Amino acid sequence: MTTAEQNHLMTRVGPGTPAGALLRRYWQPIALAEELDGPRPVKPVQLMGQHFVLFRDAQGRLGLLDRDCPHRGADLAFGRLEDGGLRCTFHGWLFDVEGRCLQTPAEPEGSRMHRAIRQAAYPVVQRAGVVFAYVGPGAPPAFPDFDCFVAPDSHTFAFKGLFECNWLQALEVGIDPAHASFLHRFFEDEDTSQSYGKQFRGASADSQMPITQVLREFVRPRIQVAPVDHGLRLTALRDLPDGSTHVRVTNVVFPQAFVIPMSAEMTISQWHVPVDDTHCYWVAIFTSFTGPVDKAQMRAQRLKLYELPHYTSRLNKRNDYGYDAVQQHRQTYTGMGDDINVHDQWAVESQGAIQDRTREHLGSTDIGIVAYRRLLVKAIEQARGDAPLPMRPDAAQAAHFSGPPSIDGIAGPQVEPERYWQQADRERRVGSDWARARLDGGAGA
Repeated sequence: MTTAEQNHLMTRVGPGTPAGALLRRYWQPIALAEELDGPRPVKPVQLMGQHFVLFRDAQGRLGLLDRDCPHRGADLAFGRLEDGGLRCTFHGWLFDVEGRCLQTPAEPEGSRMHRAIRQAAYPVVQRAGVVFAYVGPGAPPAFPDFDCFVAPDSHTFAFKGLFECNWLQALEVGIDPAHASFLHRFFEDEDTSQSYGKQFRGASADSQMPITQVLREFVRPRIQVAPVDHGLRLTALRDLPDGSTHVRVTNVVFPQAFVIPMSAEMTISQWHVPVDDTHCYWVAIFTSFTGPVDKAQMRAQRLKLYELPHYTSRLNKRNDYGYDAVQQHRQTYTGMGDDINVHDQWAVESQGAIQDRTREHLGSTDIGIVAYRRLLVKAIEQARGDAPLPMRPDAAQAAHFSGPPSIDGIAGPQVEPERYWQQADRERRVGSDWARARLDGGAGA
């Protein structure tokens, strides 16, 4: 059983907290690139209880600065983009993307005061339509050559959504293979040919059986968890009546991402990013192994459910997540519509702003959650000292990562599940122009 002290250790991420110190040693996705579109590419960002301002200067460079002006603390998120930087509208102090003060225009002519002023600035990079930031000490780790980071931009799509709860319980719903048979149960199966862009609505690979049917009819998965270089691999096996096996392989990428199959053609890499202790964003990159992603269609599907500028769900706790008793009886297990992110949001927000884990009773299917918590607590302790941390590769090490493999398919009778998913992953890569090129280049799975 988790104690109150352990729960506090794992969940609180503000400045000076042990878990916060750990997460600050990793790249964090802080915005979608599309949020900087338009005539004024400036955006306030809150991350782990700290306040920043993200902007793109006239040269197209990204900058992330502390949000309070070092002069007298005014809000730089209302600054003017001009003269090569971001200018505070209180007294006109001008800062570049590296935090250097370029001008203090109200000071006397010839003043050199600006040369001594620096605003805290942080490394930022854009990958696959997402802006990542590093706000920790020392040099950031290299980006591993995972599929979502090396696929062409045309083959990726990024989106996000706000959850009003702690980051850890939001992450844990994604590393729980058993919940999908209940929380995401649909009583009727759609035409899988119309499933593009929809999670859990397609067919399992090597089968015409809809994923929704598998999850609905076979509710007791055998779950295997294995430590791997990027974190954990979870394999959920469901035995089918004809002797075949439904195989679903998902991954935890330490510290707070998971990679799951969306369909036979597409995977989802998703982070749960703390805004503060009681709010987080899920940030997802969808990666296609076949043709280019239809970004317009996928964005339109999601904008029916999410409101800008804060990417808040239209179905939320203030309207009971759209709960309908008739729908719950006839269509979906939750009665909360067809979007599984809404189902997840209800599940994790209903646990409270910060789940009280002293009251939970874990079962055998929670093996992945137990393994992840052990990994997290160990890393928190390592971050307190000088011990090496997991998943902080240098450039040479990052080049040896790929995948991670994430498969949902049917292994035939007498076919070992591990052999099946490895072969399925290889065949998917062989059939993909960009992934095949990497495979031929010797990158391992």
